[in-house]
Amino acid sequence: MIDTPRTSPEPRTPGRRGRSALRNALVVGATLALAAAGTVTALTGTASAASTLAGAAAEQGRYFGTAIAAGRMGESDYMSVLNREFDSITAENAMKWDALQPSRNSFNFSTADRIANHARSQGMKLRGHTLVWHSQLPSWVTSLSTNDLRSTMNNHINRVMGQYKGQVHSWDVVNEAFEDGSSGARRNSVFQQRLGNGFIEEAFRTARAADPDAKLCYNDYNTDNWNHAKTQAVYNMVRDFKARGVPIDCVGFQAHFNSGNPVPSNYHTTLQNFADLGVDVQITELDIAGSGSSQAEQFKGVTQACLAVSRCTGITVWGVTDKYSWRSSDTPLLFDGNYNKKPAYQGVMEALGGSDGGGTTGGTDGGTTGGGDTASCTVTYEQTERWGDRFNGRVTVRAGSAPITNWSTTVTVTSPQKISATWNGTPSWDSSGNVMTMRPSGNGTLAAGSSTSFGFTVMANGNWNAPRLGSCTAS
Repeated sequence: MIDTPRTSPEPRTPGRRGRSALRNALVVGATLALAAAGTVTALTGTASAASTLAGAAAEQGRYFGTAIAAGRMGESDYMSVLNREFDSITAENAMKWDALQPSRNSFNFSTADRIANHARSQGMKLRGHTLVWHSQLPSWVTSLSTNDLRSTMNNHINRVMGQYKGQVHSWDVVNEAFEDGSSGARRNSVFQQRLGNGFIEEAFRTARAADPDAKLCYNDYNTDNWNHAKTQAVYNMVRDFKARGVPIDCVGFQAHFNSGNPVPSNYHTTLQNFADLGVDVQITELDIAGSGSSQAEQFKGVTQACLAVSRCTGITVWGVTDKYSWRSSDTPLLFDGNYNKKPAYQGVMEALGGSDGGGTTGGTDGGTTGGGDTASCTVTYEQTERWGDRFNGRVTVRAGSAPITNWSTTVTVTSPQKISATWNGTPSWDSSGNVMTMRPSGNGTLAAGSSTSFGFTVMANGNWNAPRLGSCTAS
């Protein structure tokens, strides 16, 4: 949960938590052994390899998300890469206590609503982050008496989860409640001081009542190495909760790594052991300091470790671009400051079994890119209407820097979804009925930079995930 402060852009430094001292210096190459106990071979899609992070992850049954800041949502390249590459959003700071309830019983959801509304409009998942955390906590909370703090904590959970009920797939209910080091002790936060060990259980029980359909997660950092005391302390808590029926559904692993704190060689073991308790595991804040092939191998190894654990449901990277990362000098993300795909991006895509989709440039055109410098096009998706049993989607096809006379792209829905109607295009289907290839219907000729669109209706059948777009092919 190490983030940029809400009053960004001043970043926090990795040394704030003394991570390097918590781990022995392991060689970066240790990531090659990440999934040794369960390395998987990535599968390709039914029609062709997906060309975005979200599309490739979806073909593996996972989501691929990112953390975003509302203050960046006016930047076109930022939004273009966000909408093209990711299918899950976490608010960097807008859903934390100081942002939502800066003074007692005075809630302000406007910024968080903006992020939630964008996720909904794009058919993206939304991760809730975070309900109970010792940091970014308004000063008025720390002065409350025991009884007041208990009622305030529960009220905060109820109000915030009520605001986003039915919209959030997973909530970080309690964040970073354990100390670093060798003690395995609970962190000496105001919640621990006033409410004792029971505050974590109470928070989870309150959260279950507030939104019974949301996944409830415990989230922490430096819990990646199976042999570390902090990892064992969190594991024992989760095991106890499952044994006693405390409602916990998932554990989040923040996964902030650097050269003094690399991905441990037993990372897959850690994920699997938690999953064996009967909880999902999620990689929630992934970023890895470095560059080039070394960074790419580590990102690839983390992705392989997740794929090797059936209950690892998704990966979230902590930011869209290096230039806005909380640790920007470490260049820890998949896109550089100009939104170009880095070798780390290719490493993740290789692990997921996807394809780069043609080109390394990130943001300017937006969408899923195909073709070369002559005839090329991009595609972007938005949900336009939603009813109780179905929704309409629209795909915009945009020509690249040269005119085109024909285009095609694929739209993949997830069973039991079915596309029941289409317009402004000529569809064909694969044998599964889940992959639609769309070609022009009188709208194939486009001038350079101009666009057209086609639409379709999806019968949800209980699954509201956004369709996945393949690459756009032009001639």
